[in-house]
Amino acid sequence: MIVVMGAAGATGGATLRSLTALGAPSRALSRDPARLAASLDEQTLALTRPVAADAADPASLREAFRGAHQLLLTMANGPEQVRYELNAIEAAVDCGVEHIVKISAPAAEPDSPVAVSRGHHLVEERLRASGVTATVLRPYAFMQKLLLLAPGILGGGVIAAATGRARCTYVDVRDIGDMAADALTRPELAGATVALTGPRAYSHAELAALLTELLGRPVRHLDLSPAEFHAHLVGRGGMPDWLAAHVVEIQRLATLRKEEPDDAYTRLTGRVPRTLEAFLNEHLHHFR
Repeated sequence: MIVVMGAAGATGGATLRSLTALGAPSRALSRDPARLAASLDEQTLALTRPVAADAADPASLREAFRGAHQLLLTMANGPEQVRYELNAIEAAVDCGVEHIVKISAPAAEPDSPVAVSRGHHLVEERLRASGVTATVLRPYAFMQKLLLLAPGILGGGVIAAATGRARCTYVDVRDIGDMAADALTRPELAGATVALTGPRAYSHAELAALLTELLGRPVRHLDLSPAEFHAHLVGRGGMPDWLAAHVVEIQRLATLRKEEPDDAYTRLTGRVPRTLEAFLNEHLHHFR
């Protein structure tokens, strides 16, 4: 049995749909399983059993993991993420789970300039020390997060960022879900550490130019300093301070380490990753 944590989130939900496409049944964990069930399409729900569990409650995790052999571990970024993921690993080990697929992040290193990535490093280290087979997926920036640019584009035709000329390799969450589902259903992929990117890297100026072309009206890139961008995210975007700091750190990482497309997704799955152009065309209504 495959258990999916974070089933109500973007990556967990994408993985559930990918597992459904493969005909693989799963157990989906949520603090509100009835709400999760109501959000699933009929085909996914037919192969998915929503189960109540809370990452802050190890006893509920052990109950939910009972009889499972594999676990997708994906949790939303936040101040308690490391504690919650360590709770899940400990409970999974106690219940005899044999394989954990963890959704991590780029630069998951002890000295990473991104605090969340340092947390992912701690979790990865504990996972590897657990004795369980560990598959680690390290996706770059989600294309779906670009939809958060819509208010600035609609309100003033502006994309604000603090990356200068640095390029980012956006990846579609659906490709992450497909890769995770493959890792959970193809034994030969177990144990790998995989970087996940889109097929091309874009600067924010290039992103603005692409949206200008697709929308038929000007969209410009507003290049801010990290401090200015943080203030913009909190003041105009209404982000909590910790989340704004995380976004600034992610963008700073792109300026410190050149991002390049990685062919791991195609090499391991035989599929071509979704392009940014295709994603934006699919979601242009958000920016009109």
